[in-house]
Order: sequence, then structure tokens, then C-alpha cells
Amino acid sequence: MTTTTSSMAAPLADPETFVAGPPWQLFAELRATDPVAWTPEPAPHHGFWSVTRHDDIVAVSRDVDSFTSTRGVSLEELDDEQLEHRTSMIDTDPPRHTALRKILASQFAPRVIKGYEAFLRGVVARTLDSALSLGTFDFVENVSSEIPVRVLARMLSIPDNDHAKLTAWGDRLVGTSDPEFADALAGSEESEQYRLLPFRSPAALEVFEYGRELQGQRRSQPTDDLLTRLVEAEVDGEPLSQRDLDSYFLLLSLAGQETTRQAITLMMHTLIEHPAALARLQEQPELLSGPALEELLRWGPPVYHMRRTATRDTVIGQTSVKAGDKIAMWYASGNRDSDTIANADVLDLDRTSVDLLTFGKGGPHFCLGSFLAKMEYRVTAEELVARIDSATLAGPVERLRSNFVNGVKRMPVTVNLR
Repeated sequence: MTTTTSSMAAPLADPETFVAGPPWQLFAELRATDPVAWTPEPAPHHGFWSVTRHDDIVAVSRDVDSFTSTRGVSLEELDDEQLEHRTSMIDTDPPRHTALRKILASQFAPRVIKGYEAFLRGVVARTLDSALSLGTFDFVENVSSEIPVRVLARMLSIPDNDHAKLTAWGDRLVGTSDPEFADALAGSEESEQYRLLPFRSPAALEVFEYGRELQGQRRSQPTDDLLTRLVEAEVDGEPLSQRDLDSYFLLLSLAGQETTRQAITLMMHTLIEHPAALARLQEQPELLSGPALEELLRWGPPVYHMRRTATRDTVIGQTSVKAGDKIAMWYASGNRDSDTIANADVLDLDRTSVDLLTFGKGGPHFCLGSFLAKMEYRVTAEELVARIDSATLAGPVERLRSNFVNGVKRMPVTVNLR
């Protein structure tokens, strides 16, 4: 066993590293020479272990006894008071996590989600027809920001016109390390006043207020939607507390649209960078119903990492970690690990299977909405490749300043129609 003090991974702690895009070369070097690398952070944080190899990431994900989510899944170190106020379903372990997840699990099952496909295809068709008629446009604003959020609004039975609010709140919540989106930049003294709020963002208060109004409506007039299930749910014979309802609604509002929006944007970017892949999908769109879809998701994962915390002294690979150490599972790196995925640095739509980490893998925290996200991704891709002949970037891709979300803020494109 070894304990490394290498600082090769230090750039991973700096959101600025990711403004130019994922640091693929750094990930490759870490996988080859320091796959569980100590990553120092500025005070008051204490640093974390960067896990970059596919198999090590899966092992950490599955071992909930040794690696807990209850100290948070982001790299921010939370004290007990913050945890009391900010914990959501993803910041819990079984059995609590299992009970909270079960409330809505049936509504994200494939047979239920398939029922939204006709509605989704109509949304995608209208969105693309409007955007593509412009010739040159911002793909984020005109396409990817319009699709998942409208499906989410349908599932929550909220007014379609409110979708713009959800998108703006999402930007502010995940963009706390980006000066363009942050109400109070992460790590600043100003952010201390929001320390008990998720993401240290006052946008959370606006989401809570909006959710509480909707919850009141569902109590008086129940419907067959996700919100009604939440307000009627019980865990261990008790209804959810208002704090649980707040955090669950915020999680749905964010995860239900933000990551899929980024995944769709990254998919378009991939097809622009790989015109042969676009041509192949135009000839064989049925590939999108198989491993080719997961290959695209492997290539452009919307989340860089998730965090766990070691509950005891243990080992990851050949590296010793101590109880209380933070662990960052770099999904983006694991997706490019050629020790597990043959020729991982090649986009190959002919792979017969894809060992994908984009939605997590193994353990209880596998993405609850993965089937919905894949359907939104597939339908958008199918409708897109059926309409366009070619596409190019019409300007620089502006990325979110974040080491958590692989986000694109703006991506101007020019398309030629078929």
C-alpha cells in the first residue's frame, strides 16, 4: 500500500482548469501514474483524493459502508449545522436513501417514462423547427435549454410558461463558481450569508418558495403527478418534513433538467467535431437505440465527478486513505480509461457495449432519472440528425467555470438542412 502526496492533480481543485474544456490529458497522466492522487485545496478546505481509473470508481461507488454520501456529494466541506439544513436525498445512504428514492422510483421506471415519448417528440420537433429555421443560432438557448425542462414541467404539472424560471434557477445553483451566474461567488465572504442554503445560493430560497406554493395546491387538489406523490408520501409512517419537501423539490427541479440540457449540448458539440459520426447516424439512425447512444454519452458526460467520504481507514487501488478523507470519483476520466474500455480515446459508434460511468455505476446512487435522460437524449438526436445535413461552430464555445458540471453556457452553431 502507498500513500501519495503528489500535487499533479492540484489543477482539478480549480474550476478555472475546466473553462477550456475537460482536462483529458491530465486525466490520462493521472490514470497512468497516480490513479488515486492527493489533490490539495485552498483553506479552509483540506484537500481530497482524485480517483481517475474506471474500476476504482466503480469500487468506491459500490462500497457504501466504506464511502458515504452523508457528508455531501460536492467538494464543499459542510459542518453539522449545514448538513442539517442542506441534506437532500443524494446526500443520504441506505436505508434512508432507499426510502426517499422509493417515493418516486416507480414514476421513473421505463414503462412510465415511455408514456412521455410522444409528448417529448412533439416538443423536440417544434423546438428544432424553430431553431433550425434561423440558420445560425445559440444551441444552448434555442435547443437544449428548451427540451428537458418542458418534460419536467409536464411531470410536475406546472405551467409551461414557468420553464424559464426553472432554467434560470438551475444556472444560478450550479453556477456558483462562475462569476456570470453566481449570486455570491463560491468561497467569497459574501457567500457566508448563504452557508445554510444548497449551493450557498439564494436561488434555493426562490425554488423553495415556488415549490411550497405548488405543494399547497396539491394538498387541496391532488393530481397524478410527482408533486402530489411527494406531499402524500410517508417514510417510516411519517409525512416528509417541510425541509425534506424543499430539498426533494429542488433536487427534481435541478437534476430533472440541468444535466440533460448539458448532455444534449455536448452531444451536438461531439457531432460537430466528428462529422463522420453525424453522417453515420444520418444513414443509420437506428444506432441511437443501441450502444451508440451510450457511446455519445461516454464521450460527453455532463457531470465531472461525485464525492464520497471515507468512513474508515481503507484502501483504493494501492493507495491508503483515512477515515474522514474526501474522495472525488472523476466519471469523466473513468469514461476514457482504456484499461476497461478498448481504445477509449476513440469515438466508436460500433461498440457492441459501453461500460458507462456517466450515470454512476453500481451501488444505490445510480441516477434515478437515467431512463428519462436517455430518452430525451435519444429523441433529440433522432430528430436532429433527420433534419440537418451538416453543422459547424459559428463562434467560441463558452463553458461554465466549474469542476463539477461539464457545462456549456453558449454554443453558437450554423446548420445546413437536409
